[in-house]
Amino acid sequence: MRLVVAALMLRGSEVLICQRRPDQPMALQWEFPGGKIEPGEGPEAALARELNEELGIDATIGPRVTHIRHNYRHGGAVDLQFFAVYEFEGELENRIFKEVRWVKLEELPNYDFLAADRGLIRDLAAGKLL
Repeated sequence: MRLVVAALMLRGSEVLICQRRPDQPMALQWEFPGGKIEPGEGPEAALARELNEELGIDATIGPRVTHIRHNYRHGGAVDLQFFAVYEFEGELENRIFKEVRWVKLEELPNYDFLAADRGLIRDLAAGKLL
């Protein structure tokens, strides 16, 4: 099981979403920025590191919003922790994604998200959790 952290980066009623590149697994699907927790790292430290690597920002990691475990059909499993991020320093710089985009929470179901995120997408679009 992979331990993963992801950010719900919020700007008013919008959240930042990221699209995987065509050469990545689960190509062109949308996700929230974040990544794997390295050995010896806490979830908040891992997320701050990942946001710096992926987007070039220094984020203030807020409260944990939800925790999801998901088993993919191909056999992989993820343990996902989502944290709210309301503040960051620096200019957003897309370093690894095909595209990054600010979207309204209610518009999230219009995007093809990774399977592990789909329940969360429904809850966020319905005004739950945040």
